[in-house]
Amino acid sequence: MAEPRLPHRGTHPRRFDELGLDRALGDRLLPLLVAAMSFLAALTLAGAIAAAAVAAHWRAGAGRALTVQVPDPAAPAAGAAGSRDSAVLALLRSSPGIATARQLTGAELQALLRPWLGSDAGKLPLRLPAVIAVRLAAGTVPPAGLAARLAAAAPGVLVERHASWAGRIAALARSLQACAAVILLLVTLVAAAVVTVATRAGLAARREAIEIVHCLGATDGHIAGLFARRTRRLAGLGGLAGTLLAVPVLFWLGSLAAPFVGLGGGGAGSGGPVPLALLLALPVLPLGAGLIGHLTARITVRVWLRLLP
Repeated sequence: MAEPRLPHRGTHPRRFDELGLDRALGDRLLPLLVAAMSFLAALTLAGAIAAAAVAAHWRAGAGRALTVQVPDPAAPAAGAAGSRDSAVLALLRSSPGIATARQLTGAELQALLRPWLGSDAGKLPLRLPAVIAVRLAAGTVPPAGLAARLAAAAPGVLVERHASWAGRIAALARSLQACAAVILLLVTLVAAAVVTVATRAGLAARREAIEIVHCLGATDGHIAGLFARRTRRLAGLGGLAGTLLAVPVLFWLGSLAAPFVGLGGGGAGSGGPVPLALLLALPVLPLGAGLIGHLTARITVRVWLRLLP
C-alpha cells in the first residue's frame, strides 16, 4: 500500500495553517521585540550617517579656512605704506591659493565676543586685534612661507589653520561609525537570538503536529519553509513598525543637527532635516528584519528536525 502523503500546498485554501503556527508563533511578542531593535538600529544608522556628514562638512568648510589676527591693526605697517591690517589684507589677497580674504567688522567681532563677555562687549576698553577670515581655493594648501611674509609686514600676527580641527572631527566621525557598526552587529545578533528562541518555542508547542506531518512525508525543507514564512512576516512587520516610529524622532534630531552639517537651508542632496542617504537606508531595516527572521527560523527548524529521534 502506498505511503500517504500530504496534499501539495497549492491545493490548500489561502492562508491554510497546517501546523497551527498562528497559535505557536505569537503575533505580539516577536514583532514587539523586533520593532524595538529596529528602532535602535534606525537611530544607530542615523548617528553613523550624521557623523559622516559632519566630517564632510568640516572638511569642505573649516578645512579650507584660515584665521589671521593682526594685533594693533591701526599702527603703520613695517616696510610698507598704510596700516598693519591693510598691509596684511593686501598681502593675503595677492597670495596664490587664497580664494577670499575679508576683514571682520567691529559688529562681527562684538558678536564673537558676546557669548563670553556679554552684551556689553563693545563698551569694554579692549584693544582688539583685526581678524581676517581667509578661505583657500579648493584643493590647495596655504602658500609656503605665508606666515613669515605676514609677520614681516605686521610683527606678532597670528595665523590659525582650521584643518587640524577638521582632522580631529574626521577621526571622531570614524570612531562613531565604528561604534555604530558594532551596535548594528549586536542588534542583528540579538534579533537572530530572539527569532531562534521564538522558533524553538513554536517547535516545542507544535511538536506532535510536526512529527505527524513529518511521518506523512513532509520534508524538512517544507516544514522549515512554513516556519520561515511565518517568522519573516512577523519580523518584517516588527521592523516596519520600529522604523516608522523612528522617523519622527529622526526628523526632530535632524532639525537640531541641520546647522552643523550644512542642511539648514535644505540644500541639494538633503531630504529636509534628514540626509537623503538616511531616507534611502531606512527601508532596508524592515527588509533586513524579515530576512533575518526567515533565515534564522529556517536554520533553527532544520537543526531541530535533524535532532529528532
